[in-house]
Amino acid sequence: MSDDGSTNGGPVAKPRADATVDGEGRFVVRVRLPLPDSARPRLLLQLRPKKGQSEETGRVAALEHVGHDEWRAVLETAPALREGRWDAYVLGMPGEERTPLLPGLRDLRALVSGGGGEGRETPLAVRIPYATKDGRLAVRAWLRATHAEAGRIDFSGHTMTARARLFGARLGEGAAALLHPRGKDAPVRQIALRAEGERDLSFTVDYQDLLAERGQPAAGAEQEIWDVYVRPAAGASRIRVARLLDDVADRKAVFVYPAATLGGVTVRPYYTVDNDLSVAVAPAPVAD
Repeated sequence: MSDDGSTNGGPVAKPRADATVDGEGRFVVRVRLPLPDSARPRLLLQLRPKKGQSEETGRVAALEHVGHDEWRAVLETAPALREGRWDAYVLGMPGEERTPLLPGLRDLRALVSGGGGEGRETPLAVRIPYATKDGRLAVRAWLRATHAEAGRIDFSGHTMTARARLFGARLGEGAAALLHPRGKDAPVRQIALRAEGERDLSFTVDYQDLLAERGQPAAGAEQEIWDVYVRPAAGASRIRVARLLDDVADRKAVFVYPAATLGGVTVRPYYTVDNDLSVAVAPAPVAD
């Protein structure tokens, strides 16, 4: 079987799977496996452990025979996947403990227009299949009791204006945007926000306010990072601002915002590897 699932008389290669997320949030996998009808293959989603930790028990679903060498598994929306990256495997291939799946077609049309999040319940559970850097199929999952979904970001001079929508929380007295310096002892910047209803908001960050607090970067860092949060009311827990509700599993290299140069440094917002919103302050490049 070649990488696309065809047989060629050689060794069995990794099967390729098509993945779909439907309008109800179900995750459907179709894979071509040259197995007898009596076989009982299973789909395994294995949570990728953090560094220094061991694997935990993964999520297993039966692969049903739906046609000639065609098998399908459906993962319902509940129970939700824990937040993290889940690698996809097939269990039950001859002579293999588990076989990684290669990514085929990914139909994520139902996610593309999900930025508004209308009708979403909390805790917010998001699952996006994607291709890893080493060419395997995986699922990026988020599970958050409260969430601030980042929207449009506008720029003017040395300021940025961000919009967001709250999930699992409502705006109240004392609401504010918060910028937390990562990995260093510096004051948290509190920024007034504009409420546009109970859940929608916007706030403007003046980059000069960040430079006023600028000291030495954290040990080993070449830049300062400010993580963006919303406090929905006085005394409430902070909520991370992130962009999760569409079809982009890793947006760090996809959403690249302009940088402003002032005071010998550049300042620009960006999305982290977890799709959280942050602001980076770095030394300005030296002209040749």
